[in-house]
Amino acid sequence: MAMPAPDQSVIQRGPQIIAALRAILPGDAVIDDPQETRAYECDALTAYRCPPLAVVLPRTTAEVAAIMQTCHRMGVPVVPRGAGTSLAGGALPTADCVLLGTMRLRDVLEIDTDNRFIRVQTGVTNLSVSAELEPHGFFYAPDPSSQLACTIAGNIAMNSGGAHCLKYGVTTNNLMAATVVLTTGEIVQLGGPELGPDGLDLLGLFCGSEGQLGVVTEATLRILPRPEGARPVLIGFDNAEVAGECVARIIRSGVLPVAIEYMDEPCLRAVESFAKAGYPACSAVLIVEVEGSRDEIADQLARIRAIAEDLNPVEFRESRNADEAAKIWKGRKSAFGAMGKLGDYICLDGTVPVGQLPFTLRRIGELSQQHGLEVANVFHAGDGNMHPLILFDANTPGDLARAEAFGADILRLCVEVGGCLTGEHGVGIEKRDLMGDQYDPADLAIQMEIKDLFDPQWLLNPAKVFPLEASARFRQRAAE
Repeated sequence: MAMPAPDQSVIQRGPQIIAALRAILPGDAVIDDPQETRAYECDALTAYRCPPLAVVLPRTTAEVAAIMQTCHRMGVPVVPRGAGTSLAGGALPTADCVLLGTMRLRDVLEIDTDNRFIRVQTGVTNLSVSAELEPHGFFYAPDPSSQLACTIAGNIAMNSGGAHCLKYGVTTNNLMAATVVLTTGEIVQLGGPELGPDGLDLLGLFCGSEGQLGVVTEATLRILPRPEGARPVLIGFDNAEVAGECVARIIRSGVLPVAIEYMDEPCLRAVESFAKAGYPACSAVLIVEVEGSRDEIADQLARIRAIAEDLNPVEFRESRNADEAAKIWKGRKSAFGAMGKLGDYICLDGTVPVGQLPFTLRRIGELSQQHGLEVANVFHAGDGNMHPLILFDANTPGDLARAEAFGADILRLCVEVGGCLTGEHGVGIEKRDLMGDQYDPADLAIQMEIKDLFDPQWLLNPAKVFPLEASARFRQRAAE
């Protein structure tokens, strides 16, 4: 994952840049001690690290605007960062950048249950939003596995989803409005509390833009009444492809569960050792959750059971109470942490049509043999959002490169079967050089024209999303 050489003129002006930032921010909001900036040298893609020139931690939209205005005037790159849980290197700093952390923007500004929205600063964590809503009988639907730590800022940047996105959609389906600070420091309001505001869908443009266009400081989120009831079931199979076929049949049947999650045997081994969730010893497990009234739940579960039993599951376990439901979900929610006990791994994020799941799982197994590296599969099966975890040894020379080559082959496979490079993790640096496998040069040029419109100096989150050679050629032509 090559990164461009830092701008030495910016690094040489480091003391002046830091002094200018200290002049507009409280004393504890600027970090430039090299020992402290190392804490921000990477996100959850820890294979790549680079301490930033400085870190700024604003508490208000006005402070963010002042930072952006100062950095724009001085020609300093800015890398926005939420909680640093990005698995695609989306918040990887450069040596000549100011890293703008949003984690101190954590106020809940308004809860309106009549009009079904909550307005928050974007440094609040995903899980804390639903915690604020619980006393009111509401919840916020997107629920990434990292929801305990990840923030709304990062969720918007990467258009995050989660287990329940099958029924309720991803972040863009639940984002109603945003306060955005542009690269010049200008503050703009996008969207509104009403559904489908008039005009261009600039809110949709910013959601998933990976910090390329501006910094979102406040968000109005759609909230939903808590369902009358919900119940997960666990279905075990002795064949991973058959489990994939079960997912496809459930979707084709017209049943719409709130979630369908998939874990294969390597993942189950790690999860059972870590979480003691009581999962069966088998090749693959599905967690299928339905919700509604008692009669609706019973009807949906009966239809799902009929589909599963036609495929000879080794176990079909219905949760009978809240404790059993929590135990079924415990293993899935702790899967990524549990996999760390097996060694280093890269977590991918390709998406495929649900009908292609059996074929894709088989091909991933074949690619695993070809590359000589084990892979575990845990993912949001209902919408085909796959998360293959490629195991490798970071202390073995060449192992990381082998894992990355294996991952690139999996992502190309996702595109070949009609899917895409990413479902919710974003492109970052991880998939940057694969963008040409999904988009032709004309498609990429249009995307870069939009970037150029909002950020003509290309100061925001540099070296992400767009292949370096393509973006260099584009900028050269734009300058001529």
